[in-house]
Amino acid sequence: MDAMERIFGKTAQMTVLKNLIEHQNESTYLSGIAEETGLSHSSVSRVITPLIASGIVIEKPLGKQIRTFQLNMDNEATRLIIDFYNKINQILE
Repeated sequence: MDAMERIFGKTAQMTVLKNLIEHQNESTYLSGIAEETGLSHSSVSRVITPLIASGIVIEKPLGKQIRTFQLNMDNEATRLIIDFYNKINQILE
């Protein structure tokens, strides 16, 4: 259990967000996040929706049915979340 899980608990949304932070300079797919986190495809889809709505995650269509996701590094909230994630892990681990 890492510092974020100790503070906020282990939720699907936190798991997805941590995965995106750990791969912040990469685009990924729902299936890729699901595979790496052990969450179901439907769980990832459900919890990534509010991250997109808040502007923290960018969704880009790739063809008609494939979507890619990446952290929105132009969003101030995203940068603050990453900074908090890095600092809390330094302090508590």
